[in-house]
Amino acid sequence: MTVLAPLHFADAREAADLAGFLRRLLRYDRAAAVRLQAGGGALAVFGRPPSFEVLAIRTARLVDDELVLDVTVSAGELLEGVEESAGKAVVPAAVTGPPWAGVLPPRGGWRGVEDVPPAGELRAAVAAAVAEFRARDEALPEERRTRAERDRIGREIWSRTVATTGLPLRAVHAAQALGFLPSADMPVTVLAAGPWLRLRTPYGSVAVRSVPGGSLSVTPVAGG
Repeated sequence: MTVLAPLHFADAREAADLAGFLRRLLRYDRAAAVRLQAGGGALAVFGRPPSFEVLAIRTARLVDDELVLDVTVSAGELLEGVEESAGKAVVPAAVTGPPWAGVLPPRGGWRGVEDVPPAGELRAAVAAAVAEFRARDEALPEERRTRAERDRIGREIWSRTVATTGLPLRAVHAAQALGFLPSADMPVTVLAAGPWLRLRTPYGSVAVRSVPGGSLSVTPVAGG
């Protein structure tokens, strides 16, 4: 495996967190690629689990604040290069990036969206949506039990928005599936920047493009 650059994390636990994130991505796509961007002592890892149609973002602090990196690599090869106990990772050779890797959310200009339900309500909404999908799927007559019909039901359910935020429920589902929403008592923020919406928790972020024409109520927040 060709080495592009070593990554040394400010805390060994961040290497373990990155490894966990990569494992979850690979669960949905065994050939997943991730785009890495590093600068100013921070690393951002972008992935796109195909089941959810969102961008997932995991960040980590690096020891070297002079390191600058922007490359798309195999998620599986990156996972192989993570040394959790040593708090470091080897970056594998670059791969030809998928189309999504060329269109990332902006780094700045984010504003806080109002009317965001607490984490417990978001988790409950996902559980209710999963139960609804299963019930509607089981109720389908045999002649309509097709992949197309199931996909239609799924799109209808997961495209519903959270309160008045404009954020589709599939973004919350993705956040929970990827380990970004592990408990009911954690802080959750929804941010907006241009056509993008972003669900952020202490464990990571999920970004989607907002629905054209959707109304958002936003307030300034510090940082991006």
